[in-house]
Amino acid sequence: MILAAGRGERMRPLTDRLPKPLLAAGGKPLIAYHLEALARAGFETVVINHAHLGEKIEQALGDGSRWGLSIRYSPEPAGALETGGGIFNAFDLLTEDPFLVVNGDIWTDYDFSGMAIQRGMLAHLLLVDNPEHHRRGDFGLRDGRVMDGGENRLTFSGIGIYRRELFATARAGPFPLAPLLRHAMREGRVNGDILTGQWVDVGTPERLEYLDASLQK
Repeated sequence: MILAAGRGERMRPLTDRLPKPLLAAGGKPLIAYHLEALARAGFETVVINHAHLGEKIEQALGDGSRWGLSIRYSPEPAGALETGGGIFNAFDLLTEDPFLVVNGDIWTDYDFSGMAIQRGMLAHLLLVDNPEHHRRGDFGLRDGRVMDGGENRLTFSGIGIYRRELFATARAGPFPLAPLLRHAMREGRVNGDILTGQWVDVGTPERLEYLDASLQK
């Protein structure tokens, strides 16, 4: 699943006319890099949620056949459903368990075929070194387990594998993903790795400009 329902307030005015995943860097939409990478990794079906200007995402990507994929769409109401609510809302379309989820507003050259979740775990997260705009980080990592705390925190990359059981207490409507993950961490049921390769959180026009320039070198 690719998360593409965010409004992209920090990217305005660019996102007044285009949803953030369709903003271009290196001559192609951000979301196209994910679709290419997922196809290379052997995925066949991709679910994309959308809200703000979602019809433009469907028009641009179609059924996914140009990437050798089958794309299914999960529309959300105005204002979207937050990360947890958006995933839960798409459960009828997510036919595999566990399933991979990728934020639509990041760029990475990571090979998704290298991800795996251990038996008994509810989630597997990829973490990155803290970028300048998020120096405090999110979670700790010790002996392959992700923790809610610790002195040397890392930043969640926006890439994870989840089991449906993680959402066992969820109800329809907007809700964040982080509280579910933190609860699972306290139970020792979240493992993780450091992301190998390049990664950019494309959250502002300046970072989009930086990525565009780096991809065209």
